[in-house]
Amino acid sequence: MENNITTISREELEELREAFSKIDIDNSGYVSDYELQDLFKEASLPLPGYKVREIVEKIIAVTDTNKDGRIDFQEFVSIIQELKSKDISKSFRKSINKKQGITAIGGTSAISSEGTQHSYSEEEKVAFVNWINKALQDDPDCKHLLPMNPSDASLFKSLADGILLCKMINFSQPDTIDERAINKKKLTPFTISENLNLALNSASAIGCTVVNIGSQDLQEGKPHLVLGLLWQIIKVGLFADIEISRNEALIALLNEGEELDQLMKLSPEELLLRWVNYHLANAGWQKINNFSQDIKDSRAYYHLLDQIAPKGGDLDKLPIKIDFSGFHDKNDLRRAEYMLQQADKLGCRQFVTPADVVAGNPKLNLAFVANLFNTYPALHKPDNSSYDLNLLEGESNEERTFRNWMNSLGVSPYVNHLYSDLSDALIIFQLYDMTRVLVDWNRVNKPPYPLLGGNMKKIENCNYAVELGKTKAKFSLVGIAGHDLNEGNPTLTLALVWQLMRRYTLNVLSDLGDGEKVNDEIIIKWVNQTLAKANKKTSIMSFKDKSISTSLPVLDLIDAIAPKAVRPEMVKREDLSSEDKLNNAKYAISVARKIGARIYALPDDLVEVKPKMVMTVFACLMGRGLNRIK
Repeated sequence: MENNITTISREELEELREAFSKIDIDNSGYVSDYELQDLFKEASLPLPGYKVREIVEKIIAVTDTNKDGRIDFQEFVSIIQELKSKDISKSFRKSINKKQGITAIGGTSAISSEGTQHSYSEEEKVAFVNWINKALQDDPDCKHLLPMNPSDASLFKSLADGILLCKMINFSQPDTIDERAINKKKLTPFTISENLNLALNSASAIGCTVVNIGSQDLQEGKPHLVLGLLWQIIKVGLFADIEISRNEALIALLNEGEELDQLMKLSPEELLLRWVNYHLANAGWQKINNFSQDIKDSRAYYHLLDQIAPKGGDLDKLPIKIDFSGFHDKNDLRRAEYMLQQADKLGCRQFVTPADVVAGNPKLNLAFVANLFNTYPALHKPDNSSYDLNLLEGESNEERTFRNWMNSLGVSPYVNHLYSDLSDALIIFQLYDMTRVLVDWNRVNKPPYPLLGGNMKKIENCNYAVELGKTKAKFSLVGIAGHDLNEGNPTLTLALVWQLMRRYTLNVLSDLGDGEKVNDEIIIKWVNQTLAKANKKTSIMSFKDKSISTSLPVLDLIDAIAPKAVRPEMVKREDLSSEDKLNNAKYAISVARKIGARIYALPDDLVEVKPKMVMTVFACLMGRGLNRIK
């Protein structure tokens, strides 16, 4: 039998012995599986955390020849020989393009890659695969796709038919997609494309930036685009309840002398950091400033887990004891593993491996903490109710729709709170840019703002934003001044934001109509002509037409634009109850997104006939109709 094991030279042997002794801190002559990652690094064979985890069991089973559960120097040398051998060199060929778990996609072919190279994180891929496997494990529609293997490219193949993406959007934001609109059986390239359109347009509607992603990219499984979109979708779900109007116990995080409205301006990331520090203070441990450098040693996590673990006071929750025996372990990687074993007792060993903790991966550690918060917040709303309860109402559907629209366009920074995040007008200037209103950026004050006079700088921006709206954009902004935007006056801020959204929507239509100006009358006329041509009995007089509450004009218009997209058996046409109307609206919006219309409106907007949002629905469908003709 031919021996394919590589011979190791005397010099290499000495280097390996030096590497081994560096990791074998206690000079026991052995290393454990937790020390293997460090060992590979020292031996100039760095492997990402997920790969180490994946091969640990194989190594212990195959290479641990004396079966003592530990690896001695001879066994380690055998591992290195095997990793370097010709036999398995194929599986490590990718390591040419891998460094610290970052995989580079691109290539030598100038035609195929056009000289570009996109990288993606293997650690993120593994974390997302595990999260999806757990989230959708009981969904019968995903049985043919799950569980996915985190160590190969099955994620990218599994997302290609659009079903998993649609399901993950609904997992993060329930009821975003009407399940009846998802194509699930006998899939063809066309029905797959519809699913991917549905997923992309629905992701956009919940505030994900999808500007540079098309259904073809997802079908081809382009890793950097797929992982970027997935992270946005997962984050929407993780952050959904980290918001005071949805979780009043967060009031417990108020600092001494701090007003509630200040706490409400914090982003979910800032609230999570404050939540961790609240529990660390109770534990008598130093506070952290980030989810990267400050958590690398796992010690803050130990104290956090100990604080939030159920103590057994509730009848329905048994106490969970956090074991601190690994807290003082000298090895960071091993300590992280022990800490994650404790997190597993809470059912929260998600998103990070020991290597991700030690490396301080900010994205995955943020997700790990958000999942801990959602599972065991361990907060109690203060007894005194001297807070303005109006502040706790939460955002309206209209406010959420505007915020999601802005975020889907990729404004920066991300808009978490419509009014406070617009107080310096920087987001508004970006939206002006996107709606072709020329902004003189030299006139715009940019952060960081000085402590003294900082708010004046913001008001100057707001004054300029109102001036642009009145003079360049020709908006109707009667009675609106810069300080109204700065102070977050809801009525006046919404008046400006609505006109920006309207202008954006009409610009899209104008482009499709070769620059011809479009207004409400033109849209209504087009809708009625299209319905009549398709022999439909429905029509609309205006965007306030009561018949819109049934969604039948919308569904008929979709059928006129894209025959067979609407399944007649899904639509209730006579004797409609309130529930029937809502079901029709849900179906109409999902099918509209499925045929390629980027609709931000909610089903309630149709049922309640909200004229502004109704206008955007018909305008988007008109855009889709004109696009098909072209």
